[in-house]
Amino acid sequence: MPVILPVLGKSPSFGENCFIAPNATIVGDVSTGKECSFWFNAVVRGDVHFIKMGNRVNVQDGAVIHCTYQKHPTTIGNNVSIGHNAMVHGCTIHDNVLIGMGSIVMDRCVIHSNSIIAAGAVVLEGTIVEAGSIYAGVPAKKVKEVSPTLIESEINRIAENYVKYASWYDAG
Repeated sequence: MPVILPVLGKSPSFGENCFIAPNATIVGDVSTGKECSFWFNAVVRGDVHFIKMGNRVNVQDGAVIHCTYQKHPTTIGNNVSIGHNAMVHGCTIHDNVLIGMGSIVMDRCVIHSNSIIAAGAVVLEGTIVEAGSIYAGVPAKKVKEVSPTLIESEINRIAENYVKYASWYDAG
């Protein structure tokens, strides 16, 4: 069974058709839209501030989402994929974003819509990622623009696939 716990009287709340893997951990002031998924060993800790997610957010295996105590909540828009073992901390992620596997997005970052954070990138505290761009490296820097084809072939495809994958686990 997943670990879903209240913290200081605030419990996670989930929209319709969300999938939570048996060993995912979601605690505290966490709210989601519909068709979100939390995969194996994902940890979402709304214990020190709130975490708000839109629709069709997937938090892949081993990813961690957290905040900074009383300073920086985490807000995630619609159609966002948080890759395997990524860390998202005290930041804002807008709609249609792909956070690559093993990447780190630190406090006060803003990731604007239609952007990709490459696998393994480290987005340093306070970085503003331009809409429609790809950031890569350590520290992450803009490497190119995201084409409309890439938005469809990667950002949207991955978000749609995770809605499909979650349906495979429906015991109903």
